[in-house]
Amino acid sequence: MNKIIILNGPNLNLLGEREKSQYGKFTLKEIEKNCKDFARKNNIKLTFLQSNIEGELVTQIQESRNQQDGLIINAGGYTHTSVAIHDALKILKIPIIELHISNIYNREEFRHKSLISKVAKGVICGFGLDGYTMSLKAINKFLEK
Repeated sequence: MNKIIILNGPNLNLLGEREKSQYGKFTLKEIEKNCKDFARKNNIKLTFLQSNIEGELVTQIQESRNQQDGLIINAGGYTHTSVAIHDALKILKIPIIELHISNIYNREEFRHKSLISKVAKGVICGFGLDGYTMSLKAINKFLEK
């Protein structure tokens, strides 16, 4: 059974309320339920977390190095600003997938630069809610190799 963690960054706890035209009407709880259903059907032990606090995300990333087989991260706004998250991810020897609900390249210019992409095996963006299960499927494939 693969152990995979999905980390969600700032403001993702407000999905369903904020910028529905950009992020849709679904909530983070609905995303978590979909991910847990997918995990159950695909023999994955899933941890699903969200934090608005950069240091908490860094701590979870650090702990993942010995507790998880793969990591999926939707770092939200920290994608473009957090050297600390980049450096923590760089330490990991497990596959990492960078995930975004919206297509960050169709948005404001400052969102086009990711500090996470260079340490990720892959990037999934622009597929809304489906990006989460796509990420789980992709990381499971990485782990099969």
